[in-house]
Amino acid sequence: MNPGGPVEEAGATARSFIEALKGNPATLALVIANVGMMIFIFYALAKGGEFRDKMLAQENEFAKHVTELLSKCVVPQRGVFNLDEIPLPRSRPIIEP
Repeated sequence: MNPGGPVEEAGATARSFIEALKGNPATLALVIANVGMMIFIFYALAKGGEFRDKMLAQENEFAKHVTELLSKCVVPQRGVFNLDEIPLPRSRPIIEP
């Protein structure tokens, strides 16, 4: 048994596969295109996962910031304000044509 047995066997299998596909180059092109597409999809999904993690971290950071800002707001108790005390906008004069 050779020390590089599995590597040599994989190489021999790949060589025989390529030799078998030499007679039909369209099939070889489709196999190469499929392998390339699988690599691209793996890369795109990996980058999409990184983007999703980054966006979730930013969203959590934003929610913490909003919570801190809202916790500093003073909320008046019910019944403290009278409607007469609340400044309302002045009514506009009616201009007739």
